[in-house]
Amino acid sequence: MFSENQGCYTSPNRMKLISIFNNKGGVGKTTLTFHIAHALAEMGHKTLLIDLDPQCNLTIQALPEEIIHSIWEREDDFIDDFKTARSKATTAEFSALISSTRTIHFLIKPTEDGVTDVEFLSPPAVLAPNLDLIPGRLSMHLFEDKLSRRWSDVYQGDPLAIRTATRVREVARQYADAHTYDYVIVDTSPSLGMLNKVIISTADGFLIPCMPDLFSLYGIRNIGQALGIWKREFDTIYQLLSEGKRASFPAHFVQLLGFTIYNARKYSGERNPWDLAAGHYNYACQIPEAITRFIPERIRAGLSAEVMSRPIGETAVMHSHNTLPSMGQKYHLPIWRLPGSDALESEDAMTIRGNRQNYEATRAGYHAFVSDMLSRMESLE
Repeated sequence: MFSENQGCYTSPNRMKLISIFNNKGGVGKTTLTFHIAHALAEMGHKTLLIDLDPQCNLTIQALPEEIIHSIWEREDDFIDDFKTARSKATTAEFSALISSTRTIHFLIKPTEDGVTDVEFLSPPAVLAPNLDLIPGRLSMHLFEDKLSRRWSDVYQGDPLAIRTATRVREVARQYADAHTYDYVIVDTSPSLGMLNKVIISTADGFLIPCMPDLFSLYGIRNIGQALGIWKREFDTIYQLLSEGKRASFPAHFVQLLGFTIYNARKYSGERNPWDLAAGHYNYACQIPEAITRFIPERIRAGLSAEVMSRPIGETAVMHSHNTLPSMGQKYHLPIWRLPGSDALESEDAMTIRGNRQNYEATRAGYHAFVSDMLSRMESLE
């Protein structure tokens, strides 16, 4: 844990930054992120979600479209040119703007443009008790482009380049200190590009959601190769920078929390511990081996080989929920809260409430998943 003058933080809640990542899309990453955040909040942990995927799937799952449009529209001129837009806005107009929920791109746009950051923290969007969101924005590719152009200057200790590379984590720290978040969870794209390099490398822990198939195995291979390169780059940066500039980065490179098999079809007749079809079970059993083979040892050394060989939460969230997640997305709620919602349309209410037990039973699985995830986080400390 850092002190404030070392560039990180001493915070009473000791915020942990967690990234959920796979190089392969379609593994249910955003759905998993949304639901474990709600489970964390229900278990008494103040949690902040940050949508750093330029596709904004987490934002779409969490907020109604009209609210997203309202947030984005008011920011448009600032995303085009922050300095010019601020100079044109009156003090009252700018104060009103930053006093409402702003996207992550708006918050880091001054750094992208090389101008002074806004000192005031805009309020996050409130999703549930103990759970807030900083929405994403489709324009995040602009920040990634600027980050790519400045990356080589980080090695030279250029202040703006360092500020750009560490800005996402700094925003997470600022919000954690202001709102006493215990956990900040970031959703990312499947890319191995520059933005994810910085996000994942400067997180405290990350986990890999997988489907039990060939593509997830190759995804782990790609992640491992990228992590090895990224760690060497960060090690070099840490050696080259002065103590003061080094302090803008976290003390340690990210650590792997493990993997989970998510949204796989359940075959109760199969004779294997995870109730998967024989072909899927065969691939699932290869995932721990792929992690051991391809993820650098120093990035998974915080947990024992036995723990790393087991999916996080075992089978707690392993099997498909069929159409339940799509209903959750429609109403911007976790699956288990749907039967009790007053917002259900009449054509959905009968079906959902008629299957109340199936919907509400998912809550225990996500809570079990989160309990295992947190125990792994504690083991890394």
